[in-house]
Amino acid sequence: MAGFNIKHWFADGAFRTIIRNSAWLGSSNVVSALLGLLALSCAGKGMTPAMFGVLVIVQSYAKSISDFIKFQTWQLVVQYGTPALTNNNPQQFRNVVSFSFSLDIVSGAVAIVGGIALLPFLSHSLGLDDQSFWLAALYCTLIPSMASSTPTGILRAVDRFDLIAVQQATKPFLRAAGSVVAWYFDFGFAGFVIAWYASNLVGGTMYWWFAARELRRRNIHNAFKLNLFESARHIKGAWSFVWSTNIAHSIWSARNSCSTVLVGIVLGPAAAGLFKIAMTFFDAAGTPAGLLGKSFYPEVMRLDPRTTRPWLLGVKSGLLAGGIGILVALAVLIVGKPLISLVFGVKYLEAYDLIQVMLGAIVISMLGFPQESLLLMAGKQRAFLVAQTIASIGYIVLLFMFCHLFGVLGLHLLTSVGNVWMWCSR
Repeated sequence: MAGFNIKHWFADGAFRTIIRNSAWLGSSNVVSALLGLLALSCAGKGMTPAMFGVLVIVQSYAKSISDFIKFQTWQLVVQYGTPALTNNNPQQFRNVVSFSFSLDIVSGAVAIVGGIALLPFLSHSLGLDDQSFWLAALYCTLIPSMASSTPTGILRAVDRFDLIAVQQATKPFLRAAGSVVAWYFDFGFAGFVIAWYASNLVGGTMYWWFAARELRRRNIHNAFKLNLFESARHIKGAWSFVWSTNIAHSIWSARNSCSTVLVGIVLGPAAAGLFKIAMTFFDAAGTPAGLLGKSFYPEVMRLDPRTTRPWLLGVKSGLLAGGIGILVALAVLIVGKPLISLVFGVKYLEAYDLIQVMLGAIVISMLGFPQESLLLMAGKQRAFLVAQTIASIGYIVLLFMFCHLFGVLGLHLLTSVGNVWMWCSR
């Protein structure tokens, strides 16, 4: 069958676009990964393992609140905005952006209030003393910028992945630079919190500036306007889509950013620090699939779901990601242990045991990355929601069970079994 012939893969314009945009994002993500390791290395060496764990928990707490509350507005912009641009309908695109922007503002306000209100009740479980509590509260003011994804949706819809790449390299650069300063001058926990805070604030602002500039270039004005209900009336199925993707992502966040917080509650800050290091390697190894996914979704939204083309594109992209995943897993297996020892020190080598168990799950998750985009393209967001619900409930149950029964060893089992469970449930 010609669709599965390797010789014809790169004759597909959509597939070439996915590769090109992934290359843009990949160029920044390589830099981002290295700078991220530098920032974590400085934090790990500049504090005790317990305080390093507290820093990780503070960052993960803010991200968890953001992930639970925020709407996946970038998916809304891609789902409805990309066809509008393709059909040369700027007014419809303006309605989509206005609705998306309004959702970001409302959800961001709810998230920051909820995050700060919950913090006093969780501070003891999270291992926060009086000083770190107030710094954590300060970090929660970042939640609105974390909860806003309208700008990334706009940049993806207008095919400006190069600007996304610039932002994705700038934020970790600022975080790494601030972490080096905090480590060199021994500013301690407060110094690292402020450095990470500033980098996130600048990075979030850059996205909005890039998106606003692209809208002006296309003569699309007054799109960033609070107009929640009126704009939604012009977008068929918008509320159903945003609620389904929001709930699915909130559930997904319980499996990702929230996992570090849960590990800290069950096993303590030191274990949370080890888990964060292992997940950093896991996320870095899975980066190729993430990059392909970010460019895959806009492309399939330009195709007709009634034809075989988007489905064949998903198969080709999944196989490509799986092949890359095998190579990346082998590389992590070889360099992981000496890299952890060099970057973080021997006191964090236990994280390598977690990484080894994760490698199989990395390949499986990369093979299945097109699933979400294809389900959303086909209007099956509720099926995706059900799959995420089943998978995440199973993961959280396994997390508490394995951690209570086996301690840190339970994390080894969880990372492998949990990720395979997530993939198979979709």
